[in-house]
Amino acid sequence: MMYDYLIVGAGISGCVIAERVANILNKKVLIIDSRNHIGGNCYDYLDENGILVHKYGPHIFHTKSKLVFDYISKFTEWEVYFHRVLANVDGIDIPVPFNFDAIYKVFPPKLANEIESKLLEKYSYGQKIPILELRKSSDPLLKFLYEYIYEKIFLNYTIKQWHLSPDEIDESITGRIPVYLSRDDRYFQDKYQAMPKDGYTAIFNKMIAHPNIELKLNMRLSDIENEISYDKLIYTGKIDEFFDYKYGELPYRSLDFKLEVYEIEFYQKVAQNNFPNNFDFTRITEFKHFYKRKINNNTIVAKEYPTQHIIGQNEAYYPIINNENKILYDKYINEAKQLENVYFIGRLAEYMYYNMDETFLSALKLFDILKENNVTH
Repeated sequence: MMYDYLIVGAGISGCVIAERVANILNKKVLIIDSRNHIGGNCYDYLDENGILVHKYGPHIFHTKSKLVFDYISKFTEWEVYFHRVLANVDGIDIPVPFNFDAIYKVFPPKLANEIESKLLEKYSYGQKIPILELRKSSDPLLKFLYEYIYEKIFLNYTIKQWHLSPDEIDESITGRIPVYLSRDDRYFQDKYQAMPKDGYTAIFNKMIAHPNIELKLNMRLSDIENEISYDKLIYTGKIDEFFDYKYGELPYRSLDFKLEVYEIEFYQKVAQNNFPNNFDFTRITEFKHFYKRKINNNTIVAKEYPTQHIIGQNEAYYPIINNENKILYDKYINEAKQLENVYFIGRLAEYMYYNMDETFLSALKLFDILKENNVTH
């Protein structure tokens, strides 16, 4: 069988490329995925209570990009949703990111007021300051604030999540933990924030519902590469696996989810509660909060346990980005550059800590390159 494009992986990157190639370039596409479903880690499903469960942990759509929002809107209607996260610190639930409301929850009023004034003296209202930047401050009050947040919110959560200290992880990851100089308690401040009305799996089903697109699940590249022909390969899996781990394994963290059902309306006040210091899990997600729907008095929560990624036993979730692993990745990307008509894209192929919208945008940009090459050739 001959295809114009073979796409390995039916997650965001694979489905976007397939949809664009089929609809815009009118090319024949085969998508394969080793899992038994499409959507990658965004896969969701309705449980027996009518609750939309995110199998691989919470995926909250947010973006500043009108291009990305408009593109996805072709395949879904939206329900407005603003994600709010609480962290349990010394028995008190405080908003995450740590903001002015958090300051007044954990410190006496006089001290809280002094800290707020000092922050606004140095920074602007509405700024997000990475806590590792506060560490560099010579001001004793800001140093005190840094030490509190570092010890109570940042340090133990990071160790649980990554099995590394913060200093062993690239700042592109640790920089995601800011102090937000505001009383806005939303986790994100992007212009576009919503949940897809019928869930993420429905989006991907619509994207690839095209006569030019064929899908095969429970299949790896090695299962099929000698049975078909294709002009171009889009690879969204692990780049080290593609090259048979020639230079060694790129490390990832994985996750183990424990689902629990309760015969109550709600288990917690918001969709996500973080536990930086207590328990072995990092957070509890209650999926029922994502949609304002009448559902019976049952709810389902997922307790999230970070764990080591073991090939063949669990999923690779988060690349462990540091200098050593960047050097290893560069060896693989240099190999990739020697290949013609093979494109590596996505979180696993690019060894990147992508948000959902960044993954969509990256795929749309790659399609622009493919389209240009199609015209010039």
